[in-house]
Amino acid sequence: MTLVAPFSPSVGAPRTLGDIYGPGVAVCARPPLADNAPAGRHRVTRDVVSARPVGVAGDTPLICSAGGTEPALLAQLREGGLPVGTELRTFRTETEFGLRVAEAMADGLLISMEYPQPNSLLPDTHAVKTAELVGFLNNKASISTFVDPDFRARRRVVSRADLAEATPVAGSWVLKAATDDAHRGNLDVYLHRAGEPVSWPDFTRVLPAFVVEEYLDLVRNWGIQFFVEPGATARLLAVTEQRVDSAGIYDGGLFGLVSPPPPALLAECQAITQRAADLGYRGMCSLDCAETRDGRLVLLDLNFRITGGSIPLLALQTVRPDALERPAESVSLAVTAPLADLLTALRPALAAGGLIVVAGHDTARTDHSVRQSTLQLVVYGDDPDEVTLRRRALTARFGS
Repeated sequence: MTLVAPFSPSVGAPRTLGDIYGPGVAVCARPPLADNAPAGRHRVTRDVVSARPVGVAGDTPLICSAGGTEPALLAQLREGGLPVGTELRTFRTETEFGLRVAEAMADGLLISMEYPQPNSLLPDTHAVKTAELVGFLNNKASISTFVDPDFRARRRVVSRADLAEATPVAGSWVLKAATDDAHRGNLDVYLHRAGEPVSWPDFTRVLPAFVVEEYLDLVRNWGIQFFVEPGATARLLAVTEQRVDSAGIYDGGLFGLVSPPPPALLAECQAITQRAADLGYRGMCSLDCAETRDGRLVLLDLNFRITGGSIPLLALQTVRPDALERPAESVSLAVTAPLADLLTALRPALAAGGLIVVAGHDTARTDHSVRQSTLQLVVYGDDPDEVTLRRRALTARFGS
C-alpha cells in the first residue's frame, strides 16, 4: 500500500484559529443544550468540546469552559510550543456561558458558533454563519443535497411511526438522528448487526425523524479535512484516516502517513465544501468518507464544525510539522483524578518524546458535580506499529 503525508507543510498552512477565521471573530465550539433537557445532561461532553481549541486559539477570542484553562494544562501546552489562547473568555456555569456570548457581541465581535445555538442567545446579525445554515449542513438527512449520487450510501429518512418497520432485527443497518440541532453533543449514531438485540438510543425517544443507512463493510475510512477562509474559498487542510472501535464508532485519528483517497473522491469532497462555502459557511470541516470492500466510494457524514481531528492537525503543524510526514495517532484519556495529577503521571512519557498534549479539561473548575479530567494527545514516531503500541499503552494505563 502506498502511504502519503496528509499535506505538505508550508508557510501558508494554518496554525491557529486566526489563520482560519480571520480578525474580528470570536469562536465558540460548545454544543447547545437540547430543548427541555436538564442542564447537566451531556454537560461534560459539551464543556470538553468547547475547550478543545484552547491550545491553538492564538489571539482569537475563545468562549470556552474554565475546565480547559487549568493552570498545569496551560503550562504544558505552552511548554509544548502551542499558540495558547491569549483571550480565553471562560465560563463555569450555564449562566456564565450566556454572559460570555453577550459580552463578545457587545465588544463588536462576530461569533463563529460551531454548533447552532438558539437565536435568542446569538442573533444572526452577530454570527459568522447562521444557526440555520450550520444545522442544515450537519443534519444527517441533508447529506444527499450536497453529495453527488455516485458517492451516496443507500439511506432514507423515516418517521418515528415507520422506524420499527425500517429497522428489522434480522437486518444490518445504521440509524442516525435527523436533526438541525447538529448532534447536541451526544451520540446520535447507532449501528445494528443482523440478529443482535435492538437497544434503542436516546434520540429515538425525542426526535420525529431518522436516517436509516446501509451497514457497509469498510476497508478504508478517511476524514477529509477542509477549511473555508473568510474569502469563501474551500481549501484542503489534510487527509487523515479514522480509527473506529469494535462497534464502528470513531475512536481517534491517524494524522501522519495515510493511505491516499482516490482523486475522484477528493475532488467530490472539495466540491461539497465549496458548495457549503457558497451558501455562507466559514470555518473548519471534516468529511467522513470510505471505500467499501466491494470497491464503492461513499460519503458517510458531513461535519461542518471544528472536529476531534481539527485541533491535532493545527497543533502538529505549529510545533512538529515533521510529524505530519511520519505516523501519528490521536488518543483521548479520561480519569477521575485531578488533571494536574494526570499530567504529572504523564511526565516521563512526555520527556521521552513522541507525545504532544493538545487539549484537556478538568470539571473541578466548573460547577459540575462529577469529577472528570480529560486529555487529548498525539502520539508520533517513525514506525506505525510502535506508535500504535504506545497509544494503546496509554489507553490501557489511563483509560479513555
